[in-house]
Amino acid sequence: MTVRAFGAHAAIKPLEPIDIVRRAPGPHDVQIEIAFCGVCHSDLHTVRGEWSGTLYPCVPGHEIVGRVSAVGVEVTRFKEGDLVGIGCIVDSCGTCASCTDHLEQYCERGMTGTYNSPTPGAPGHTLGGYSQRIVVKDAYVVKIRHPREQLAAVAPLLCAGITTYSPLRHWKAGPGKKIGVVGIGGLGHMGIKLAHAMGAHTVAFTTSESKREDAKSLGADEVVVSRSASEMGAHANSFDMILNTVAASHDLDAYTRLLERDGALVLVGVPEHAHPSPAVFNLVGKRRSIAGSMIGGIAETQEMLDFCAEKGLVADIELIRIQQVEEAYARMLKSDVKYRFVIDNASLEDRS
Repeated sequence: MTVRAFGAHAAIKPLEPIDIVRRAPGPHDVQIEIAFCGVCHSDLHTVRGEWSGTLYPCVPGHEIVGRVSAVGVEVTRFKEGDLVGIGCIVDSCGTCASCTDHLEQYCERGMTGTYNSPTPGAPGHTLGGYSQRIVVKDAYVVKIRHPREQLAAVAPLLCAGITTYSPLRHWKAGPGKKIGVVGIGGLGHMGIKLAHAMGAHTVAFTTSESKREDAKSLGADEVVVSRSASEMGAHANSFDMILNTVAASHDLDAYTRLLERDGALVLVGVPEHAHPSPAVFNLVGKRRSIAGSMIGGIAETQEMLDFCAEKGLVADIELIRIQQVEEAYARMLKSDVKYRFVIDNASLEDRS
């Protein structure tokens, strides 16, 4: 079936209206009418060809929420009218050690991303949520239990939410733990909310004094301006974990020095250029580690959504029409958003 979408035909071309084809639902498929789609920095990197391997036409979007409009004959977990979400994964091998551990994001044969992943059918790769409709295997669909009126603000949880929730859970953030969050953007603002909701003593790091009150309003117990040597020094050797959401190359040593023995600096932001090499003595001296984390599996994504619904957590968003997406990209590059753009997909009806 042909549906309306927004995509780019080349790295140097803007996103524009295009028609794409979605398959008819198979026995294990769920068809979703997309209501809202979050705008992730990964969308921009991929559309502009800043990460190698972009396949065109490129229709981005992997923070998808909407309503089920049809299900395959073998589908039992979903029915027409359900509110559901799709995150970054729409398929995986299902048999490797990672998949059987419900860690599909680390599929050893390579997960299938919601967009820009090779597929057998035309056009030869997946097309994402900047579109009216999507058809996905039921195993990769998650239920949304938030109130319907919060649906737009739920969309970023499907990437920004799970990207920060997964490492916080893995490194056991909770009461009695001191957790740092570096950066107050699309990822960082959710990291602060989640760490605080888990009961951890949450410290936000920002380069800007002007963001101090914003960070506190998000749930930070303390805020550190990272350009202040005295503020940074006051927290030396004290963090169980620091979640680094910054997607720009920077000095990691400033943060590893703040970790206590066996503490971890966990990177979730992916910079365009590599970070400077860290000083090894900062690590070996206290058995500290620098680690990474990538989104989360489907079961953990459902766990995160349920946790957020229970705690009343959603993203702070700015709702836009699809026709404003290029403007949103430009503003995103300047960090001019608090804290996530979300597309109202109903605007795809307007082709003027």
